[in-house]
Amino acid sequence: MIVTLMTTSRLTAYSAKIPGIVAAITAAIIILMPFHAFLTVWLSSIFGHYTALRLWKEAVLVILGAKVMYMLIREKQLRKTFLASRLNQAILVYVGLTLVLGSIAFALDKVTAEAFGYGLIVNLRFFVFFLIVWVVAQKVPKLFADWPRWLTWSLCLVILLGLLQYFLLPYDFLRHFGYGEQTIFPYETINHNIDDLRVFSTLRGANPLGAYLLLTLSMLLAAWRKQLRSWRGLLLAAAVVILFLTFSRSAWIGTVLSLVVIAWCSIRSEKVKKAGLLAAACGIVVLAGAGFMLRGNTAVQNLVFHTNDKSTVSISSNDGHASALKNGLKDIADSPLGDGVGSAGPASAHNDGKVELAEDYFIQIGQEVGWLGTALFIFINVLLALQLWSRRQDPLALGLLAALVGLTFVNLLSHAWTDDTLAYLFWGLAAIALARKPMKQVE
Repeated sequence: MIVTLMTTSRLTAYSAKIPGIVAAITAAIIILMPFHAFLTVWLSSIFGHYTALRLWKEAVLVILGAKVMYMLIREKQLRKTFLASRLNQAILVYVGLTLVLGSIAFALDKVTAEAFGYGLIVNLRFFVFFLIVWVVAQKVPKLFADWPRWLTWSLCLVILLGLLQYFLLPYDFLRHFGYGEQTIFPYETINHNIDDLRVFSTLRGANPLGAYLLLTLSMLLAAWRKQLRSWRGLLLAAAVVILFLTFSRSAWIGTVLSLVVIAWCSIRSEKVKKAGLLAAACGIVVLAGAGFMLRGNTAVQNLVFHTNDKSTVSISSNDGHASALKNGLKDIADSPLGDGVGSAGPASAHNDGKVELAEDYFIQIGQEVGWLGTALFIFINVLLALQLWSRRQDPLALGLLAALVGLTFVNLLSHAWTDDTLAYLFWGLAAIALARKPMKQVE
């Protein structure tokens, strides 16, 4: 009896520590993600095993998932709350559908084992991370309250390296840290022109950096919009400079859309909102007209259209986008149930040469899990947007809502959700926002 009581006591004490441990690890993942690409390449240049190092967070995710399952099994009320969430329900159904359709395609030899495995990781890891963070944020919400400071310090380091990369360091400086053909290429250009460099700092590329800055700018502006001190304004201005130097057009437009959402939710006067809409419409007309008139200017061609009359590239990035989009839509029409996880997107690079890059994340999902999977994925995004809208008085929810609008546009032109930094950051923060008690709305 005494032994049994001692064992029960120890088990109870261990169970009480689990939420704090899991929460601390998930917070560490969110903080480290902006430097994940740089650190994995650098460490692999010292120790080797690049692929294994890239998957460290997914290995941790398996352990954390087991811990969270243990919590849900032991705590009836927590399990009831978890399963009552429509968003959680939709995510679980999507995960199940992905596994079933993916397994069928793998059994029919439509995808290789490597492509199937990599596809599952890329497509589902951020949803699994969302569910894990949601559970632990329910238990220890105070641990996640300092999210603005996490984003601020990470952003400072990303900006610093970005400025050095563009203005001071040699264009291939990152070769000293293991960057190369087998990992991440040490520099990025517009249409292979070495005179037109694109900044990507510690991220995997210029477009991922642009998406990261879109998210971070949205979050910090939402948090600071009523207390925009000088150093905060300077930091956000520096972030805008780096965003421009990525020359990521989708991130530029996505950021503008995000800022419009924040402005719309922050302005109370209906007259001011109407005037803002009119000004925005006029601005779009002016920009479109200016772009048309200056379409022959070499600088404008490089910055806006990513090509110019003197380019030696046979196929421009715009032509590549259009061709990839057309092929992706054809694939969805031909295979309403999809061709399986790993048949499209970055994972398809491991599918025996059958690479399918639609350069649109939503079309990628359609190629892999068909019309039903795409509809379910869109439903999840809509549910998330509605829940964030209902909590928009909370700066965290408002920043995420604005970022979701901008990132949805970015994902229409790229496979942005397959980037681990963006995916873990956004969905981890979204879980924190939805696990918090809603603030009273003031209209």
